[in-house]
Amino acid sequence: MKRSHLATSIAGISIAALAITGCTTEPPTTTPSSGGTIAAVSGGTITIAASDEITGFNFDTPTGSLVVNLQYQQYTRSAFFYIDDKLNIVPDKSFGSVEKILDDPLTVKYTLADGVQWSDGEPITADDMMLAWATQSGYYDDVTMNDADDAVVSGTKYFTYGGGLTKLDLTKLPTVGDNNRSMTLTYTKPYSDWELVNPMGSPVHVVAKNAGITTADLMEAFKITPKGDPENPATENATIKAAADFWNTGFAATSLPADSGLYLSSSAMVLDSWTPGQSYTLVKNENYKGDLIPKVDKIVVRTIKDPSAAVSALENGEVDIISPVASADIITSLTSLPNVKVVAGIQFGFTHLDLTMDSEVFKDKNVREAFLMTVPRQQIVDALAKPANASAEIYNSQLFFPGQDGYEASVAGNGSAKYDKVDIAGAKALLNGATPTVRIMYPDSEARSNAFQLIQASAQQAGFIVVSNGTPDWGKLLGSGTYDASIFGWTLPGVGINLIGQFYETDGGLNFSNYSNPRADTLVNDLQTTTSAKDQMDIKTQLDKTLFGDAYGLPLYVNPGVVAYSDDVEGVVYYPGRSGAGWNFWMWSKTEG
Repeated sequence: MKRSHLATSIAGISIAALAITGCTTEPPTTTPSSGGTIAAVSGGTITIAASDEITGFNFDTPTGSLVVNLQYQQYTRSAFFYIDDKLNIVPDKSFGSVEKILDDPLTVKYTLADGVQWSDGEPITADDMMLAWATQSGYYDDVTMNDADDAVVSGTKYFTYGGGLTKLDLTKLPTVGDNNRSMTLTYTKPYSDWELVNPMGSPVHVVAKNAGITTADLMEAFKITPKGDPENPATENATIKAAADFWNTGFAATSLPADSGLYLSSSAMVLDSWTPGQSYTLVKNENYKGDLIPKVDKIVVRTIKDPSAAVSALENGEVDIISPVASADIITSLTSLPNVKVVAGIQFGFTHLDLTMDSEVFKDKNVREAFLMTVPRQQIVDALAKPANASAEIYNSQLFFPGQDGYEASVAGNGSAKYDKVDIAGAKALLNGATPTVRIMYPDSEARSNAFQLIQASAQQAGFIVVSNGTPDWGKLLGSGTYDASIFGWTLPGVGINLIGQFYETDGGLNFSNYSNPRADTLVNDLQTTTSAKDQMDIKTQLDKTLFGDAYGLPLYVNPGVVAYSDDVEGVVYYPGRSGAGWNFWMWSKTEG
């Protein structure tokens, strides 16, 4: 049996919220705008294209933490900080302040600025932070679940958190003060990513109302209910459970809800309208009291799934900003457009091949190694990455990015060199006459299909029978046991190390490979509670070597990225992470000649 602390079913996981520390980007290339004198003006509307449609307004559930939702969130939810394009943590003191009180034990105080409020005029208070803490910490959970089918054996699972960038399970019950404007967290162990904790989420008064309880009753329940103990599960707390049941599912939406409380804003923009399948419109939030005030009056987000259609929409003036999937054809099309600026670089993301460690075929390490020896990584890079990024190379680490401190040193000793070149003879020797069948799942896209075909053609030379499990529903099937290997891409924010545990720790929330190694578990735990940058690098280097030694899978290449925008728009800054072009929306402006 296992104790569940994170959900393991995340739709569209290629765009889930993930993190690996400190990435760098190549110097961008920009095509200059056409000539003419332009002057920035306030007001107006900017239209940006999105590749998918939002699915709701709780961005911390497993199905809510999709990039398309997170990009909507940045328009409508304030935070104690944001991450800029240089990976700096930038405080937003107009929303609140963060102060480390003590190093031992690690104690951090969050204080809200005077006057901050939701778009319905309700004040934002420490009650909202307490709800966020409860959802992110799993403090009250005492559930034990069955390994085979995830059925609850005993205890209670309250909030199903899927946001991933916190480890508040290391904290004690918070202390509230300053007339309900501050919350202080005390950690039981050091926590390396404490600066990335943002204890804000859904509005507690909306959750309480829809759960049929009062905010005061919920705060009292948080105060008196002991920390959950799966060894001795307590009677379910009905108040917390009611709040959790609504929080888990109540903010999902496929169109504009009749209840405007479900889409409240604490930031500069607020949702005004939504035409399903087409677009949604944001307008200025009249109750916003912060400093990140947008220059434009409206932001329209159009859903355009086809990258070529997005290029056409930009050319025709239907949209002002696009960030399509970067391919050679797309970049060529963009750079040929008049009156358009194009910035290309790499993303905080990579394409990878993962093996299901407990599948029937890959339980045998020799078979795993043999299969990885057949993967034509250079051919994949040449065919799929270089057309959009001429300097693309094979990516040789599970934990460091090319150009990042520690990458070259780790690659030199992690064992990745064993898989630099295809070795059919070596694979045949390991198989010893066997002809294993390998089912590979991947998204139903041209790039992933091409990667599959290249792997299939090579692996079959060694005796593997390679079967396609390509499907548009691949995100829902991750971890389902219906495939033996998978090809997809992680998109990363570029900061933090906590989610490394979700990838590689036994029962990690994003460990869809069912990878389990006590050595890796120890390294992950040490990494999360180590604050020394030097020690973190050493631990990551050891973990990188462990993963290659276990034939976990292979990183293939760093994903290319591009943003293009009309030259009558100013303030757009290329951002290679999951936040996309909208990370600094308050800096956008229209221009007139």
